[in-house]
Amino acid sequence: MADSSFDIVSKVERVEVDNALTQTAKEISQRYDFKGVGASIEWSGEKIEMRADSEGRAAAVLDIFQTKLVKRGVSLKALDAGEPQLSGKMYKIFASIQEGISQENAKKVAKMIRDEGPKGVKAQVQGDELRVSSKSRDDLQAVQALLKGKDLDFAIQFVNYR
Repeated sequence: MADSSFDIVSKVERVEVDNALTQTAKEISQRYDFKGVGASIEWSGEKIEMRADSEGRAAAVLDIFQTKLVKRGVSLKALDAGEPQLSGKMYKIFASIQEGISQENAKKVAKMIRDEGPKGVKAQVQGDELRVSSKSRDDLQAVQALLKGKDLDFAIQFVNYR
């Protein structure tokens, strides 16, 4: 019997991020406490740029954006937001969306699977994802449960279960 396997990836639906960004921009334009403060949120290349006239309001824009991401099912672990920075008269926050599992994080997860997972489960790094294989599907499900229970500092999803 062939080995069963699945891949561990860290991907974010760009459409969901776009929708959250659009909803945030709409809410900012309609809220009374953001009238006349120059608050905005938009894509700036591959980064998301949030602007407002005070540090607190810029942080509030980020908070609204995070709320919208959660409602759309995007993990906040994938959002890497910086600190508010003064640029002219405006405060700006730049945020980026992290995708893919770095080599060092993939090695950490593979070591975790070897040390704490069921015996006979193999994990190998393939680019920015991790392939986990075993003869037993129950062992693979045990690995998924193990990883869901860990507090990793990056978002993971399980795909290509076969």
